Order: sequence, then structure tokens, then C-alpha cells
Amino acid sequence: MLSTIVKPLIVALLLAGPAAAHGAFVDVEKLDAVGIQARYDTGAAMAGAQVAVFAPDNPAQPWLTGMTDADGRFVFAPDDRPGRWAVQVRQAGHGAIGYLEIGADGVASAFIAPATAAGLTWTQRALMIASVLWGCIGTALYFRPTRRIRQA
Repeated sequence: MLSTIVKPLIVALLLAGPAAAHGAFVDVEKLDAVGIQARYDTGAAMAGAQVAVFAPDNPAQPWLTGMTDADGRFVFAPDDRPGRWAVQVRQAGHGAIGYLEIGADGVASAFIAPATAAGLTWTQRALMIASVLWGCIGTALYFRPTRRIRQA
């Protein structure tokens, strides 16, 4: 009885062609990438924010667009075009822009983020306070009641 089961199984295995397994390939290469992290001034991450990267030779058209991850991070690999690359991040009416300088040798030299309100100097803050006070004094003087001169 065993031979009635084994013989057909051996014949089936011999007649079957080679089995093709499913395979997968991964190509890995080292890239010089730029990573950003977008956050609000409160420190909360700008999760899911729109990102637009502008190349130095075409600042009107985005070279790359994407979205930040849950931690407000976005990574991209610029090509070797020298100049100032702009990275703009926007979400729900809030946004910021930063710049990346790439030299003629293709090496990124600096990432420059513009100053925010939290980065104002004491001179700038004093000038703003003085301007507000001057505006308040001017408004008060404009609306003060005037005296009528009595005629004799």
C-alpha cells in the first residue's frame, strides 16, 4: 500500500520542472542627503506639512515636493547644482523657509534658517517697544479734548 502512494509521488516530482522562487532585490547606495525638521515656535512638530524644495536656477518652480513625517522631518538629496537652495515648509497658514548653500565643488557649506521672532536682539525689541509707546502717546494726544477759548 505504501508503494502505491510513493511511486506516483516520485513520478510527479520527477516530471515537475524546476520551481521558481520569488525573489527580491534591494539596491543600496550612499547619498549625501539633507534632513530638515519643521516645528512650531511652541516646539510641536509640524507633522504632515507640505515641503517644497527650490533649486538655485529656478526659484519659481519647485524642484521637489513632499510631506514631513509624524516628527516633522523631511530628507532629500539635492543634485550638484551650486548655489542657494530654498526649502519651504507650510501647514495650516503657518510656514517657514530655510536655505542651503552648495558650493561649486558640490559640497553643502551651510544651512541658513532666517531669524524668527524668538531670535530678536535686545535693540530690535527696544525699538519695537518704543514704537508702540510712541503710537499710543500720539493716539492719546490726537483724541484729547481741546479747550475752547472764551471770547470777551
